[in-house]
Amino acid sequence: MKHIVTLVCLALWLCTALPLPAQETIAADTGASSDIGPIEAAIAADARITEQIRIILIELEGYDGVQVSVRSGIVTLTGEVLDTTALQRLEALVTGIDGVIAIQNEVEETTDLAKRLNPAFQRLEERLRQTVARLPLFGVALAAAWLIWFIGVRIARLRQPWDRIAPNAFIADIYRQLVVLAFALVGIVIALDILNATALLGTILGAAGIIGLALGFAVRDTVENFIASIMLSVRQPFQPNDTVEIEGDQGKVIRLTSRATILLSFDGNHIRIPNSIVFKSRIINFTRNAERRYQFDITISPLSDLASVRKLIEDTVTALPFTLDTPGTSVWIQDLTPSGVVFTVTGWIDQTTTSLLRARGETLRLVKQAIEEAGYVISDSTYNIQMIPFSEPPEQDQTIAQPPKIQVIGVDALDDEALEGLIAEERNDETNPDLLRRDAPNE
Repeated sequence: MKHIVTLVCLALWLCTALPLPAQETIAADTGASSDIGPIEAAIAADARITEQIRIILIELEGYDGVQVSVRSGIVTLTGEVLDTTALQRLEALVTGIDGVIAIQNEVEETTDLAKRLNPAFQRLEERLRQTVARLPLFGVALAAAWLIWFIGVRIARLRQPWDRIAPNAFIADIYRQLVVLAFALVGIVIALDILNATALLGTILGAAGIIGLALGFAVRDTVENFIASIMLSVRQPFQPNDTVEIEGDQGKVIRLTSRATILLSFDGNHIRIPNSIVFKSRIINFTRNAERRYQFDITISPLSDLASVRKLIEDTVTALPFTLDTPGTSVWIQDLTPSGVVFTVTGWIDQTTTSLLRARGETLRLVKQAIEEAGYVISDSTYNIQMIPFSEPPEQDQTIAQPPKIQVIGVDALDDEALEGLIAEERNDETNPDLLRRDAPNE
């Protein structure tokens, strides 16, 4: 009996010790009347939190296996969810409820294969259903894109105005491809707009840019060669049948393709030089000017009258029928060597009618003949030692020798004409496109 009286007194003392404002606050929070005790108020608050969490979990999909218990504002979650995303979302939902002090999350990801696959099948089924429902719209979008692309193809196939505005067929084809590409992009944009999926356009363009950048690095040499082909086809530093020298290779130009410049060497061999190399190289075009100079050296005995020899050589070269009066013939002493005095001889020809090599060889033959007939000695590199008594050298005739009568052996450009015939046969092959045109502006 004494113990019961003690417990009753202790309970009364605890009730009078608690402050009245706190009781009113708890009552107001729990929606209960002010005469409810603190224990009942805490229980009511926990019940309210539990009910709110359960209502939220019922409304959301994927939380059927979650159990909730609340005690003194501490929420304990148990059960299973489908994935980590659902687990993280669950914690965010519970944290936002008023009155929750802490969360003890014991929820785990389910290992039940059926539970994990069912939502995926449901989503797939829903997407298939949506796709089937949107098939007519897909058809309209596809038809619109195809129609716009078809119009672009028809416009690109027109010979005009592309052949008129382009400097050559290669550039015209590039214009056509750009037109088709532009119409295709417009068709894609319109199709995405019909499908209300224009947001995908940025993703597509971004992916295309990344892929293009990667391909650009991978095929850098090919891209460089392609750009060089465009520049060469526009600038055209040479024409078909022009005699050129590129990177030490000499020959006549057969054609300029989208990948290489093809030469026909004077030995009859094909030389293919990538256009990227041609564009960056030093190009010597021997055909651009009809006048061309030939040159050779000849060594005369130092005992000769050098002035007379020089005039004899100059008169001989000038008298040749294939030597041009302008710029004219030049003869000068190039060097003094142990073998004799070296004369350099130059002359000009019209290479459209005269072969350079034949003209040079014929001039050398006639100059040698004129020097020997005039009594002068052409030196060689052989040293002959003769043991003879010393005597005064005979006086040389100071009369200026006259050039002999000239009989020229053929120096026409038959060899070049033969090569041009071979090049004409090569260029008639329509399977190999040519970017060079006679009427195109030259660099």
